[in-house]
Amino acid sequence: MPKAIAIVPEEARAKGELEFQPIPINRFEGSVEGELKAGRLSKDDLIRIHHDMMVIRAFESMLDAVKKQGQYQGIEYNHRGPAHLSIGQEATAVGEAFLLNAEDHILGSHRSHGEILAKGLSAIHQSSDADLHSMMKGYFDGQCLKVVERDKHEDAKDLATDFLIYGALAEIFGRETGMNKGLGGSMHAFFPPLGILPNNAIVGGSADIAVGAALYKKVNRKPGVVIANIGDASAGCGPVWEALCFATMDQYKKLWDEPYRGGLPLIMNFVNNFYGMGGQPVGETMGFGVLARLGAGLAPDQLHAERVDGYSPLAMIDCIRRKKELLARGDGPVLLDTVTYRFSGHSPSDASSYREKAEVEAWQAFDPLTTFADELREAGVLSAADLERMQAKVDDRILRAYKKAIDLDLSPRADLRMPGNLLENVMFSNQTVEKLDDREPDVLMPLDENPRIKQLASRHRSGLDENGKPLPKSRCIAIRDSLFEAIIDRFYQDPTLVAYGEENRDWGGAFAVYRGLTEALPYHRLFNSPISEAAIAGTAVGYGLAGGRVIAELMYCDFMGRAGDEIFNQLAKWQSMSGGLLRMPVVLRVSVGSKYGAQHSQDWTSMVAHIPGLKVVFPATPYDAKGLMYSALLGTDPVIFFESQRLYDMPELFHPGGVPQGRYEIPIGEPDIKRTGGDLTMLTIGATLYRAIDAAAELQDRYGLSTEIIDARSIVPFNYEKVIESVKKTRKIVLISDACERGSALHTMASTINRLAYDELDAPPVVVGARNWITPADEVEDTFFPFPSDILDAIHEHVLPLKGYRVVRPTDTAELIRRNKLGV
Repeated sequence: MPKAIAIVPEEARAKGELEFQPIPINRFEGSVEGELKAGRLSKDDLIRIHHDMMVIRAFESMLDAVKKQGQYQGIEYNHRGPAHLSIGQEATAVGEAFLLNAEDHILGSHRSHGEILAKGLSAIHQSSDADLHSMMKGYFDGQCLKVVERDKHEDAKDLATDFLIYGALAEIFGRETGMNKGLGGSMHAFFPPLGILPNNAIVGGSADIAVGAALYKKVNRKPGVVIANIGDASAGCGPVWEALCFATMDQYKKLWDEPYRGGLPLIMNFVNNFYGMGGQPVGETMGFGVLARLGAGLAPDQLHAERVDGYSPLAMIDCIRRKKELLARGDGPVLLDTVTYRFSGHSPSDASSYREKAEVEAWQAFDPLTTFADELREAGVLSAADLERMQAKVDDRILRAYKKAIDLDLSPRADLRMPGNLLENVMFSNQTVEKLDDREPDVLMPLDENPRIKQLASRHRSGLDENGKPLPKSRCIAIRDSLFEAIIDRFYQDPTLVAYGEENRDWGGAFAVYRGLTEALPYHRLFNSPISEAAIAGTAVGYGLAGGRVIAELMYCDFMGRAGDEIFNQLAKWQSMSGGLLRMPVVLRVSVGSKYGAQHSQDWTSMVAHIPGLKVVFPATPYDAKGLMYSALLGTDPVIFFESQRLYDMPELFHPGGVPQGRYEIPIGEPDIKRTGGDLTMLTIGATLYRAIDAAAELQDRYGLSTEIIDARSIVPFNYEKVIESVKKTRKIVLISDACERGSALHTMASTINRLAYDELDAPPVVVGARNWITPADEVEDTFFPFPSDILDAIHEHVLPLKGYRVVRPTDTAELIRRNKLGV
């Protein structure tokens, strides 16, 4: 049954006013002595807090010296990479992490060295020796462990602390022994075994990913909370606002079934150091004054928003304790405005010309490492001598890690020059995984009782009858149906699989692919999202890297522009930046429109094909659509799955016997010969297959030319072997796509074919694409997209003159020069 949320006019038009609750600001009034007396913290706890702040300060001071002076403790090293330091913010990181264990996940920003260390140290403290040994031995086959275990250690926690510090530093220095084999670096380092998920170089980039990670915990009933540490200036980023909207959807608390009902276990922590680059959100670049007020605009509970004094580790601990209890009740998410300050510049090259020295000195007077040490002495927890000994031990630990991390023999860089190198091997994981969890999938009915499954059982699997004559489309399995068959089957196999987009539930998708899913799946597996394309894509990234599988849908590929960062910088990159540690089993469905004009009818296959780390497919037949969808939903790589709106009702016309009823896979990257021939090769992408078929028929009927047509099916990866074999036979090739000709992926293919088969070609490969215009109205679309006449024009002018042929539209050399000169 569809949801029933009545929109009552009398209620919507009723007079009244909204009321807001006061938002707490820096309410904590505790002290070291008070926490001891109340029994909330022990002396050992307090010592650990200060120790962890010392570790972060010493670690980042070392990096500061290396960047500014090219040495540390007289030992030279030239670190050419970035180092965005958080010196001054240590209490925020340590206080936040103090109560978190390995099942609690944090995601951060470009300035997250301190958060990595704080979270790691907290998780180490709470882990057993056996778990720590197992974790270190199993992490990248113990590469990092082999370096640090050369020194003597008191116990497993001492060893794990060196492991954490060295692993982070080796990663920052781009070494293969680092946390992510040196492929993440300073701004992207992370360590999942201790609950440290990716940190993000894009401002606010962790916001929607964290929402997706929290969604994974909720849907799959996994323990722990998720905290996104993003800067105060990220409040001005659209994807952050979209993430907050996605995180606060009413359906979590009103429509989802028990035991899934309740808010996401998420804390959106704005680490507020009062600067975004050189701009100041308060008083200059934003208008909120107190960032915590944003919570009041998102939900009636105001996201339990609070400003907390991040210069007090005790205030942070108190806040996280209260918020974790709230999240455990299902009352999330939470928004925090955590006040802190960085003494260092945006980066070591930043001279802080945008702020007065007196301002920095005023904050340094409240330096948490000084003020908290004073409190510990006054409470009798530590003496001055104790603090000196602790500092010396920390400094020694940092120095040992530094010496190891700069030693190329102990800490080599990956050799990326040779074929089959590390980076080549981690761009894709290329695994097939039947399901990502062993539990039974949550479904609402047996698969064979699904009404659409029953309906499709009466349809012809082929679009041709036994005599090869076309059948009515309404009686055949079409592309939308074959996609549905693959997708619903995977929902009954993989319990982690979820699907969402702007119109997925009840409606069944704008193009009817999902009709029949609403009856089969509970709300937490199929739901509607806000019209927030960045959040749709970004949460899919978070859900995938946290351990689940997701089909996200953006409806039109034109809308990818609204999710550009999430697709190009997040979805595409985390597998490789993790050094192969993460998998990204995400399928992003997008349709290529027609008849809807300039903003709804663009083929953007070339845009995503240009981005390394994405697999890109564009099936044009029901058989291929089903087989490629199975491969995408069994794989572990991000797949951008293009679908043509022109073809959703197209039956199977090529594969003998039509579309098989059961499961089968078509390997991503393998093209398919749809028509054999010996005089000319055509390579098509997407819906142009059918226009190529029409052009080939005309070539055969009027000119006696036999055309071989190869449907690319995939754009990335792409196996050229069938194409080259065809070109060796025909010696001529035309490549056709609905993407605008300029910058088309077909030009890459044409160039590659030219290099691989130069001696076999009688003419250069010719690309036929859409005009370099906006897409015009449907009534004149045939002037924009390539139609059979455009294909024949190109063949006649540039490949093989056709006797008696009259060009429909000029495409000779002079015309091509004219168009390019005008940029059209």
